[in-house]
Amino acid sequence: MKHSSTQALYAYWNERRGARAAPERGEIEPGAIRTSLGDSFILGSEAKGQANFRLAGTRVCSLFGRELKDEPFDALWGESDRAAARDLLAIVANEIAGIVAGVTGTTAHGDAVDLELLLLPLRHRGSSHARQIGVLAPLAAPFWLGASPLACLALKSHRHVGPSLVGVPATRFMAAVDNARSRRGLLVYDGGRS
Repeated sequence: MKHSSTQALYAYWNERRGARAAPERGEIEPGAIRTSLGDSFILGSEAKGQANFRLAGTRVCSLFGRELKDEPFDALWGESDRAAARDLLAIVANEIAGIVAGVTGTTAHGDAVDLELLLLPLRHRGSSHARQIGVLAPLAAPFWLGASPLACLALKSHRHVGPSLVGVPATRFMAAVDNARSRRGLLVYDGGRS
């Protein structure tokens, strides 16, 4: 994660969730993430499975030159990237895991800016599919940003984010029979050929 808003929201989300897969929506206090609030948004899944903006920070809205509330998340993406955007949302909801992505935003005149996207799951009334919180922030602000609205987004890269697995020992399987021996990390069973 490169952007300070992304780092701040992820750290707060991680703290709020504790040992659980995701925190409850009601546990998120806007004042605790005030430095990244303008770059943040909350998505809500509708009955037909579409994710719409429930809230969007002022800097997110200014990227597109309009209020994003109630707008579908996938409408911000270019035609060729809409399915990928829906897949990212499905991964976050189904795997209850966060995703950080590199995104390019392009204006109608062809100007481009690199953005960082963070999507994190939130539980809402017992469901992990109902809400997602995220950040969409430019990595560097070109002079035209805010004056020329972005027309569409394109996905460049993405990766899962979550708790570190450092220090978690690998599971070791023991031989179930007497004729097995370990060789270079593999379990070798003596067969019927001599």
